[in-house]
Amino acid sequence: MKKKTRAKVKKSLTKSKKQKTVKKSPARTLQSRVAQQRRLAPLDDPRVAQAVENYEVGLKAMQEHKYERAKGMLEKVVAGPSRELADRAAMHLSTCVQHLERTTTSFRSPEEHYDYAVSLMNIGEYEGARSHMEKIRKQVPKAEYPVYGLALLDCLTGKMEDALRNLAEAIRLNPGARLQARNDSDFQNLADDPRFTELLYPEEDVEAAQGETPSKER
Repeated sequence: MKKKTRAKVKKSLTKSKKQKTVKKSPARTLQSRVAQQRRLAPLDDPRVAQAVENYEVGLKAMQEHKYERAKGMLEKVVAGPSRELADRAAMHLSTCVQHLERTTTSFRSPEEHYDYAVSLMNIGEYEGARSHMEKIRKQVPKAEYPVYGLALLDCLTGKMEDALRNLAEAIRLNPGARLQARNDSDFQNLADDPRFTELLYPEEDVEAAQGETPSKER
């Protein structure tokens, strides 16, 4: 009887090993989904090809738990030309939103939420950082720091007009933001813009205007 029992145990172990080898890893699942979409989508259409690429990036970001980036990519797919791809992306997008909502409600204060948004900015997750900055701005509309954060994001992403407007608003809400901006290297893309200089050093404009008055009278 003992021999039969051992034989059965050995056989069950063999089966379990076979089952383990059949089980797909998350990476293989991701690759199979992408391959399936590439077979179904007419990639000769550049818009569809771009949608497939965004879908791939979105799924990879989800796998890495970068839900903000995944959300941004999948939203583009949902708005794209491929209806079937959009339906699949919408399903994953819902998952991203659920994760992000859980993350957002875990912040103990707007300041802590702001620190998280800045951390996203520092690793290049600009879309996610912007989403959080906008939420903080709605929570504390009279605070300058989320508006200042948006100005930084605008500058880093090449939206110079928006950067100047948001920076001016941040300074209006708190003049101390002017000194902070003078020492902030993230505004280097605006360094040669005279409007940026006027925002940071308005006293020099007054002195220049006063210095020009006598010369005009001569």
